[in-house]
Amino acid sequence: MMTKKTFFAQLLLIALVPYGHTQEVKWNGPSVDFSHGKLMVDGSNRHLMFEDGTPFLYFGDTAWELFHRLDKAHTETYLENRREKGFTVIQAVVLAELDGLNTPTPAGLTPLKDNNPTLPNEPYFEHVDWVVQKAQEKGLFIGMLPTWGDKVDKQWGVDPEIFDKKNAFAYGEYLGERYRTSPNVIWIIGGDRSGGGKNYEIWDAMARGIKSVDNVHLMTFHPLGERSSAEWFHGTDWLDFNMVQTGHAQRSFAIYKRLFLPDYHRTPTKPIMDGEPRYENHPVNWAPDVFGWFDDADVRQTLYWSILSGGFGYTYGCHSIWQMRDETKDPVGLARSTWYEDLDLPGAWDIIHARNLLSSRPASELQPFPEFIKNTYVPETDWIVAAQGKDYVLVYIPTGWAAELDLSLCGANELDAYWYDPRTGDRQQAGRFVGKGITKFSPPTRGRGNDWILELEKSPHF
Repeated sequence: MMTKKTFFAQLLLIALVPYGHTQEVKWNGPSVDFSHGKLMVDGSNRHLMFEDGTPFLYFGDTAWELFHRLDKAHTETYLENRREKGFTVIQAVVLAELDGLNTPTPAGLTPLKDNNPTLPNEPYFEHVDWVVQKAQEKGLFIGMLPTWGDKVDKQWGVDPEIFDKKNAFAYGEYLGERYRTSPNVIWIIGGDRSGGGKNYEIWDAMARGIKSVDNVHLMTFHPLGERSSAEWFHGTDWLDFNMVQTGHAQRSFAIYKRLFLPDYHRTPTKPIMDGEPRYENHPVNWAPDVFGWFDDADVRQTLYWSILSGGFGYTYGCHSIWQMRDETKDPVGLARSTWYEDLDLPGAWDIIHARNLLSSRPASELQPFPEFIKNTYVPETDWIVAAQGKDYVLVYIPTGWAAELDLSLCGANELDAYWYDPRTGDRQQAGRFVGKGITKFSPPTRGRGNDWILELEKSPHF
């Protein structure tokens, strides 16, 4: 048994040990400026931009239980934390997964009368309105899921299936009318479920219900694990961009080869992103005693693997935060901490470094550049990826393997090279190189967690 003396000694130790990312530079001001007009797909059909042509970087967080489990004070704490880290989208569910129909919010509210989708409870939706408005004030989009998938296709969980084609359309119409004038909404149909079989007509009806009154906001579909929205809805007129869920079981680039890359090349061309990758502080494949826990290195790998493979954005996730767990709630999926303890995990801070890097040049120019990498062998757990813009190339090296790069493909006489540290945002010169032949680049450090980004820029002297 821990004595009182030991307990206070441990508290003192925790207070004295500096936490790794406490000195990070925070985002200044609102995360997004909504004065640029509505959000839309750009002319390349690969990226998003605002109506006036300003590029938009989608950096999301999975806060699935935000509307359901947090009161106003805690909601503002959470949103402010994400604003200061440079997040731009908060993904949250109106009819939440964890008994969202019958367990009331901290204010004692449930979303529907008699669990009927055509009978919304006005006080509950006034709270959702408040969250959307508060997010807008902080420059944050709400990636709004009308419902979690169990209300359409139960499979697991405690809530009943309540939707059919008719009431799904009516519920979608209600939401579309309510939020069509909010500048900071992105619609995400689905919720960790299949879009096929009997589910198809319900999801399709819900999407069309929204679109019947709201043609302003973009829309996508959140699929079940290791699947893609493109599998069922790529050809629909309401799906503006594809979302994949690479999920919580894989630790190699193989999942991107199987899931992400084929959908990037589908026709017609649509933007694509990883909307639910490995969560920080989540047990790998739900077996921590065997595989351990995902950490910030896993976050950065999925982030840069997806974006440099053609993704227009990325969604971060943390296991305790999606469920907004505190000491009063049972952990879901072996969660081992609380939402507020995990707000400042290093993987969350790494979002701002990615945003700063991609904002420093025209990210909307980026195209996958796999032919640039000439290594004869790299393990899929250490996979190197590259993407190019008009005058630059970014190469992500996750574990320090030397990258063999064909500089003649850059179309430049000379190239200036820099090493960007995705853990800190620091940048250091790596030299100037002739734009000919295959050149080997060895990162400053090597090993798991020692990931680096090589920046190559056409020398301004030529």
